[in-house]
Amino acid sequence: MTPPEDNVAGPDVPASDGPAAVLSCLEVLQKRSDFLKAARARRQNVRGFILQARKRGPDEVADHVRVGFTCSKKVGNAVARNRAKRRLRAIAHEVLRVKGRAGWDYVLIGKAGVTADRAYVDLVNDLRYALKKVHS
Repeated sequence: MTPPEDNVAGPDVPASDGPAAVLSCLEVLQKRSDFLKAARARRQNVRGFILQARKRGPDEVADHVRVGFTCSKKVGNAVARNRAKRRLRAIAHEVLRVKGRAGWDYVLIGKAGVTADRAYVDLVNDLRYALKKVHS
């Protein structure tokens, strides 16, 4: 595998300095403290999942949209939780790249028996509605 800093296009073409195109503007939340801060902020309950959103403070970097995903054991066994999180990642990638605001953290929480089984189009519409409500 070629390291990302190598210029594989050749000597004439400059290498891009930007991040990978897959999650170019989305950064994934990793720290528990970020999830806890989002839990104390705005919340919107929709049919397919729960959206928590918070605007980062002035002392934090505000040039990316950050997103986190979580599913408790109430959602089901590991297979069901992973399926629900996979679906949440897919809708976040589709919607938050366009509708998400830089400087905001979003956490999508899966619901038992709904997130994994709800139609994908309905989940996308749920996220669009939840973003509209949270930002209003």
